[in-house]
This record gives sequence, structure tokens and C-alpha cells, in this order.
Amino acid sequence: MRAAIIRKHGPLDAVSVEDMPEPEPSEHEVVLDVRAAALNHLDIWVREGRPGLEVDMPRIIGTDAAGTIAELGPRVHGMEEGDNVVLYPGLNCGCCEFCIKGEHSKCTRFGIMGVQRDGTFAEKVVVPASNVVPVPDNLDMLDAAALPVAYLTAWRMLFSRAELLPGDTVLIHGIGGGVAIAALQLSVMAGAKAIVTSSSDEKLERAGDLGAAHGINYRTCDDVAAEATQLTGGRGVDVAVDAVGADTWPADLSALRKGGTVVNCGVTAGAEARTNLHQLYWNHLSALGSTLGSKGEFRQFLRYSVYARRPAVWLYPPYHT
Repeated sequence: MRAAIIRKHGPLDAVSVEDMPEPEPSEHEVVLDVRAAALNHLDIWVREGRPGLEVDMPRIIGTDAAGTIAELGPRVHGMEEGDNVVLYPGLNCGCCEFCIKGEHSKCTRFGIMGVQRDGTFAEKVVVPASNVVPVPDNLDMLDAAALPVAYLTAWRMLFSRAELLPGDTVLIHGIGGGVAIAALQLSVMAGAKAIVTSSSDEKLERAGDLGAAHGINYRTCDDVAAEATQLTGGRGVDVAVDAVGADTWPADLSALRKGGTVVNCGVTAGAEARTNLHQLYWNHLSALGSTLGSKGEFRQFLRYSVYARRPAVWLYPPYHT
């Protein structure tokens, strides 16, 4: 089979497409015939190399995928060859205290496809059978492949961590990034008001088409937090979604209302951020971290995606089980 592989970290030419042996499933695994795969910023970091991100070489890269089950390994039940499925990309031990509670992304041995094991940029990939979920009837393979990392991450940030409610206001930084776009779409579908930021007026305009209530160009705005606060009538935003890191963290805390919540899932602009502790305690703020989501949250999100495309049916996400 053909696969995109890296043998060392580096620029784009570090990736080569090579013939590789076809994978064989072990117990509780399936072989996925990949029909579509999505590119995430994580895949670029894996290729470039980042401190703390350890990758055994050679490595087939890629995290997201949707496809058809080509082969069942021993002791796999409840699915058949030919089933169309989308991949939950997280890897977990299944037996630690967090896995037992269904908090798979908190697993003490948590990993992800394309990092801790060969990834999805291949014609076929072996995955744990418990990591594949049927593709909803209303989605094609291209749609499904784009969902796991970005949309599951945003889902957990908004609903499991920040407990977003209809009518809340959400500040989303760096619109144009995968998680940011997902957070915008999910916020709008949940009945929340989204304020987005970007350095590109074109991206802000596109975000408006997707339902953003307001856009702030941080290149031309002197104070993003003050602008966001003004747009809420001086109250402040209920939730800040941050996949950027150090550059936006101070603005997050300043823009939040009393009792507001900031959720971070990435450090594209740096991991060392300044925190005004007076703002934190005096305003009763919550600062939370989040990574991917659980298998249960992924299934919940996919079920909700069916209803989100049917205007006659409205169910608020956290209560749709």
C-alpha cells in the first residue's frame, strides 16, 4: 500500500510517499480502508517536531480518517467488513481510573494516531475496533473525516468543560483555524452569540457568513478585550475559546464577565503566558485546559450532527444522549 511517511523531522520535503507492507490486525483491531483523511495542525507539528512531542521513526503521519472496514481482527464483534466508519483518533489504555470513568482523553497513557502509532495518511490503517464509529447517514466520507480532531476538541471545550448555554456569548480567537471554526459553528447551533478574532478581514467576513455576530481584526484593534466587552454591553463574555496560547491569554481573562470561563486547547503562539491573578480570583474566573474528548463525547457529537442539519428538530447538545 502507499503511505505518507516521515523518517526525520523537517520541512515539507521530509514527507515521502512510499510503498509499505499492508497492516494486519491483532486482537480487538480492524483494518480501515481509508477513503478520506483530514490535515490538522497537529500533523504539521509531528512533521516539524516540537519539544515534548516524541515520535518514533519511521512514522506514517495523519490523525483523522473515515473509511470502510476492510478486515476484522480476532475477537472483534458488533461490526462487519464493508461498514462505513469514522475514526476516533485518541489512544488510551482502557484500564486506568480515567478510562474506567469514560474520560479517555485524560488517560494516563493517552496518545493519538500519527504520533504514538502509525497514522491515517495511507491507503489502509490498523486501529482499535473500539475507535471506529458508524458514519451518520447525513454525512459523506469527506465530511466525516474532517470531524474528529477539530470538532470533538471544540465540542468538549464548549459543552463538557465550559458548560455553554443558549444565550451565552463566546469569544473565539484565530478564526480560520480548525478548532476555532468548529467552535463557531457549534456555538451558533447551540444558540450562543459568537465574537471572533482574526488578522484577516476576509476570514472575519467568512465567519460572519457562518453565523458570527461580530468580528474583531486584532491587527487594527488597540484592545481586543475592551472591544469584546463593549460588544456585550460592558458585561463581558461568558466563555473564551483559546487554541492560540500566550498571545491571547491576557485578553481572555480581561474579556470575561464575572464568573466566566476560559478554555485552552493549544499553544500555537507559545506556552508561557502571563496571568493576572487578581483578575482570576476577584472575578471568580475559571481557567480550564482541554484535549480532544472521550469516545462517548464523540458519539454524542455525531448524533447531534444528524439533528443539526434538520431544522425541524432542535435538541440542545448536552441533553441529547
